[in-house]
Amino acid sequence: MPSANVLTGYGPPEMLHWQEVQPLHPDAGQIRLRVRAAGVGPTDLAIRRGNLEEVFALSPNAVLGFEAAGVVDALGDGVDGGVAVGDEVAAWLPGLGGYGEYALVSAWTIKPPGVTFVQAAALPASVEAAVGVLDQLGIVQGETLLIIGGAGSVGIIATQLAVSRKANVIAAANPRDHDLLRELGATPVQYGDRLVDQVLAITPGVDAVMDAAGRGALPAAIELAGGSERVITLSDPRAQELGVRFSAATLDRAPRAVDEGMALLAAGTLRMKHRRELPLQQAAEAHRLLESGETHDKVVLTAP
Repeated sequence: MPSANVLTGYGPPEMLHWQEVQPLHPDAGQIRLRVRAAGVGPTDLAIRRGNLEEVFALSPNAVLGFEAAGVVDALGDGVDGGVAVGDEVAAWLPGLGGYGEYALVSAWTIKPPGVTFVQAAALPASVEAAVGVLDQLGIVQGETLLIIGGAGSVGIIATQLAVSRKANVIAAANPRDHDLLRELGATPVQYGDRLVDQVLAITPGVDAVMDAAGRGALPAAIELAGGSERVITLSDPRAQELGVRFSAATLDRAPRAVDEGMALLAAGTLRMKHRRELPLQQAAEAHRLLESGETHDKVVLTAP
């Protein structure tokens, strides 16, 4: 029997249990992936805590994980000749499921030989969110975008993509990441109570805000953007209360994003957050490390 990290209920990281699960069989149009690596993101933590229960109402024994990379193990009916058993692919999983030995995948991207499984697994959710939110915000050349969490897994990609669109990017992050953000073309500011003052010292206001951190900065974001219309958060549980769009409620926001991001990664033109690897069985420990602040890296679960 295969095994997976099962979310046995909402609560602390210990609610994730490595246990046997029923075998997965691909439906028409799906492939089954033997998972070699799975990314862990902040939205995973919010789902596990139950902060996003209204958006992600999980079934019993749910398996988290929006992103994974591995080897194609089986093909469902109707899968065309673009992929074969044994191919190495990466996948964005809007239906979750990446934290197990196997995952069912409806859309995938072939992993280039020069990209590792760990790199490939760290990309899909972050690049899909970055491209999706930039599209939802309608960012165009010359606009000023504030990215809260600019040095996080999503923020670092969104910063680069927004700069490539010739937007003016202000990125809120910990001071330890300010040099990196300057290298990427953004103007860094610090998190905290003085966020509004710091941004207003640079510009009279911003056109849009991407909250990639979900740490209570939405009131400041609304003030700086002159309203909530062009403010989007990835995981702040106060979004509905404040009239802010919750981006992850729109699954598959940017279906082309993983293909585009993988090409940039293979070409060496996309920088990503530094990664820390843990065994696939240790999803609970991954959540604990991220939630406690003991690591600021992107955590990737790996299998032999």
